Amino acid sequence: MSEVYTLKPSLTNTDTNHWVIRDRQFIWGDRTYLMGVLNVTPDSFSDGGQFNSRDAALQQVAEMLPYIDILDIGGESTKPNAQPVSAQEECDRLLPIIEAIRETYPNLPISVDTMKASVAKAAIAAGADMLNDVSAGRFDPDMLPVAGRLQVPIFLMHMQGEPRTMQLNPKYRDVVQDIKQFMNDAIFVAKSCGIPKHLIAIDPGIGFGKTVEHNLEILKNLRTFQEIGAPLLVGVSRKSFIGKLCDRPDPSDRLFGTIAACSACIAGGADILRVHDPKEIIDACRVSDAIFRQS
Repeated sequence: MSEVYTLKPSLTNTDTNHWVIRDRQFIWGDRTYLMGVLNVTPDSFSDGGQFNSRDAALQQVAEMLPYIDILDIGGESTKPNAQPVSAQEECDRLLPIIEAIRETYPNLPISVDTMKASVAKAAIAAGADMLNDVSAGRFDPDMLPVAGRLQVPIFLMHMQGEPRTMQLNPKYRDVVQDIKQFMNDAIFVAKSCGIPKHLIAIDPGIGFGKTVEHNLEILKNLRTFQEIGAPLLVGVSRKSFIGKLCDRPDPSDRLFGTIAACSACIAGGADILRVHDPKEIIDACRVSDAIFRQS
């Protein structure tokens, strides 16, 4: 596929508190936005193999559509001990699904969850609107320059180590301050690659190279990350720390713990929640927004 770099007209808005993607407005601080998870992988931690066919993916999107603001599609598992896949295999998984969803739902904002620049380029060409890089551009030196040329929003996430090794023995001097410094550095590098600050969002990376105690400390101090001045995405959905706290070894059995964690995230100032169960979580968001948001 040839490289085509275009500035999407819907993203020319430079208001730092505002994204416009297709027919949707994202006004940070106004309410909580939901990012629905669609893994088209055989081995993701909670839903591997469920949605990696065209029909199954479209059915899942149809079920999530009334409740989500963004669809996040991933073609490579980043669970602990996950083995990497080639860019070609990742594209083979992702691109037909992105194209089918874009054709069926022309106004749905689509994020592609990838660490590879070549996959990012192909996904944007296939109809995706934004990038979600769990490595914050560290794993592929071309990722941030590509995002700068494409002028698309990008989510930069903190991860200690890599998926294969990240949970072996994670350590921090001060987990909140260490991640805050990491994010400031990542934004500096992203801006130097041509990505405008207003197109950068951050994610502290719950469960990515963190113990249960680290995750809880991050969630207790989410407002610290607001000082960075970027939209804040948090992904607690079905994570292992919930399973350990609630004695729920099956990820699909962690809904109630996820809802509690999501409400805590909203109280801490999260702008976007990445979730597997948006239908069940949206009411918790509405109530938490009414309680915790100043507007």
